[in-house]
Amino acid sequence: MTLRKLLPLALLCAAGAALGAQAPAGIGRDKTLAALPKANSIAELVARYDSQSCIECHQDAHDQWAASMHSRPIFGTGRTAMTFRTSIDNGCMEWEASGVKTAKDVRVEHLMGCAKCHLPQLADATDKVAQEIVTTIDAWRDAVNNDDEPGAEKFATTLNSLNINCLVCHNRNAIVHKWVDGYPRRDTVYGVSGEGEHPDDRFKSMKPSPIMSESIFCGQCHGQGPNFELENPTQCATAYGSYLFAYVPEGGSETCVDCHMKKSGLGHNMQSFRVKEMSDLAVDMHVDARAIVWRDNTTMRPKATVKVELTNRTGHGIPDG
Repeated sequence: MTLRKLLPLALLCAAGAALGAQAPAGIGRDKTLAALPKANSIAELVARYDSQSCIECHQDAHDQWAASMHSRPIFGTGRTAMTFRTSIDNGCMEWEASGVKTAKDVRVEHLMGCAKCHLPQLADATDKVAQEIVTTIDAWRDAVNNDDEPGAEKFATTLNSLNINCLVCHNRNAIVHKWVDGYPRRDTVYGVSGEGEHPDDRFKSMKPSPIMSESIFCGQCHGQGPNFELENPTQCATAYGSYLFAYVPEGGSETCVDCHMKKSGLGHNMQSFRVKEMSDLAVDMHVDARAIVWRDNTTMRPKATVKVELTNRTGHGIPDG
């Protein structure tokens, strides 16, 4: 690029810097849910992202969501909760520079390797909430080990109250390019289409999200690989990365929504290989089996040869995460 072409760009950047000096960066950020004072307890964080009022008009979507893993991203089947704890025990506590010796030392940043996807709104909470999550997982584990079913159910309910619900998708994470499209307003719900008033005392308006039906929306959590923005990067979800760099360049055109919501018929119950509707779409399987009788010296032994051919028909690598 010549200097002649670069100069106007430099002048434009200088003008932008001058404008920035007259107004705060990220205009509109103060109108978001994340801009409210940080939650000091699990209960406060749950209340901030309470989507119970959505059920009255969106019962079907709610029921589908309730059957999905998004509705229990911290607890899962119990295995997810223990993986959170393992990330502290076998991770932070073994890394000298993390500063974590006990559960009391855990801060939000120590959980974000998991919470970035499993509970992104944890970034809107204080370290007290991170510590409460860890101690609640410990309490649940102790109750299970002591055959205390009421106690285990109580703590599991607390962990399950932390979830990826309507407001995480239809508000907090509904906009990616915030300088282009504006920050998500705390009084607005975002969808695929439609704009105007919204019949809810708390969320009074609705607007379209430019990414709601695009794969980049899901890519916020079902990522591209190492999360280098974290203090201690982790390698976990890579589905969006393989989708973007392998499937799309080969001419693939279907989105996450096309397969996981529409073609599967699951709607807001966005599952992966766990359910037949998705496994039938994801993998083409051919099995060839043959029984024989094999003579081993003087002994006749029954044997079987089984050939299995699996073809990945998804738009990304599997497994993921």
